[in-house]
Amino acid sequence: MKVILAKPRGFCAGVERAIEIVERALEKFGAPVYVRHEIVHNKHVVDSLKAKGAVFVDELDEIPAGSITVFSAHGVSQAVEDEAATRDLPVIDATCPLVSKVHHEAQRYADKGRDVILIGHAGHPEVEGTMGRIDGTVHLIATPADVATLDISEGTKLSYVTQTTLSVDDTKSVIDALKARFPSIIGPDTRDICYATQNRQSAVRALTALVDLILVVGAQNSSNSNRLAEIAKEMGIASYLIADASALDPAWLNGVHSVGVTAGASAPEHLVEELVERLRELGATEFEILPGVDENVRFKMPPELADIAAITV
Repeated sequence: MKVILAKPRGFCAGVERAIEIVERALEKFGAPVYVRHEIVHNKHVVDSLKAKGAVFVDELDEIPAGSITVFSAHGVSQAVEDEAATRDLPVIDATCPLVSKVHHEAQRYADKGRDVILIGHAGHPEVEGTMGRIDGTVHLIATPADVATLDISEGTKLSYVTQTTLSVDDTKSVIDALKARFPSIIGPDTRDICYATQNRQSAVRALTALVDLILVVGAQNSSNSNRLAEIAKEMGIASYLIADASALDPAWLNGVHSVGVTAGASAPEHLVEELVERLRELGATEFEILPGVDENVRFKMPPELADIAAITV
């Protein structure tokens, strides 16, 4: 059995930055540091940071007054930011800069009197944060079918933005449906979807031409990880989203001669390495890395932490 690793895979710059923000905050201020929601969608990452003194909470009212508070990479609504200010919580914002870009883009459209149509998944933290950042009318849709159900008055000026972790192809189909119904709508190209999301999706598509099965390492609540598994299935290749090597069912490998392995943007590389080792135990004898994009993006630290030496994530 042969194993082919996707490239790129795993951590993106936004995730690396968010994790390093918590690490640096713990080094600078000491434990505990409070984090609203999972810093990124991966239990292994969260548990590792918990062990170092991070405390994860669902809402700000669980944080003691005056405690260092970190907002997750997914971003937060203006209401959450305002609540932190009224409670005098010292906040360090780990929102991915590409998510912040969507916030600013959407608000620019709203400032020009346009309704904003947000393409994304209801209930996802990034979507909740984006909707809560727009001072104006926002409509949330997820599929081309949703476009037909939009109740929008004639003459309304429209724009759209997207959740950063969606499938590029799925998003394009929604945008095409929007443009068909509302020819004057404006919005960014699908290239505004996170570079890391696009790169990982392209790598999975390339893998499907070479393997019989694809394993995606990532959390069940990770949007970008789910999209990777879905893309493989859409391309006709069996695929499974697994949290780690322990979730691999050896029966999946029956009759399989080549396995593709990738990881969502919030999955650490050591989980991939452990999965590869498990595949070796189950009979894999050949290993290679698929040629792909070299990612060298790195985002700046918040000013509050710029004085702390870089930490290897």
